[in-house]
Amino acid sequence: MMCRLMEVTRSGFYAWRKRPESEWARTEKRLTVEVRSIFEASHRRYGSPRIHREFRARRQTVGRHRVARLLKLQGLQARKRRRFVTTTASEHALPVATNLLQRRFEATGPNTVWAGDVTFISTEQGWAYLAVLLDLFSRRVVGWALSDKNDEALTIAALEMAIDQRAPAPGLIHHTDRGTTYAATEYQDILRRHGMRCSMSRKGNCWDNAVSESFFSTLKTECIVDLTLSTVDAARREVFDYIATFYNSTRRHSTIDYRSPMEFERAVG
Repeated sequence: MMCRLMEVTRSGFYAWRKRPESEWARTEKRLTVEVRSIFEASHRRYGSPRIHREFRARRQTVGRHRVARLLKLQGLQARKRRRFVTTTASEHALPVATNLLQRRFEATGPNTVWAGDVTFISTEQGWAYLAVLLDLFSRRVVGWALSDKNDEALTIAALEMAIDQRAPAPGLIHHTDRGTTYAATEYQDILRRHGMRCSMSRKGNCWDNAVSESFFSTLKTECIVDLTLSTVDAARREVFDYIATFYNSTRRHSTIDYRSPMEFERAVG
């Protein structure tokens, strides 16, 4: 009956049953498993562009459209980026610096331009505040600190970590918003001691510090949004794990040809 409905011969049907599985079908099964494996290894953070580049890094020739199709067939979808708000207290009488960056977010080498900002993370214990500094050359997080207080000690801790890890030469451009924690005397003294050139965004203009804003959106989408964080310490552990074991060392970044920040820095010497 099935042969009649499908308009095929009985002999043709039985020949098909005995025929070995095609090379395409075997490859499709293998790729289906590998796509899911890469997706899960990224903690469901990767979509088809980054999974495609992961195959390329493994020297496997797989088309991006095929990766997208296999994701869709399995109902796998990367986490959607959402807009998150940063926190800036710019109403103060402290001196502010000229915007030296002027939205030129491409640096010519490591430790030539850093960009920093502060955002907040919700926990059951209250707000946790995260300060970061990113190297615009590789998009690597070079300094970070997390605290239950959004104060000068927080941003200084992130700055000191960056200085200890990177030991930048004088002349580095240090770009942030106009917040009091960056304009404060002690913070500015540290910049001067290390020969850093201070740059600040225009008042109320988040696009002047778009790289930092983008990092916070990525972190919260890929790390924080689905978590219930009981304490500030719990937030600190999650952020450390994300930055140290995934973002800096593994995550493929579209701006640097889908390489991780650490891989990009190694490649350019």
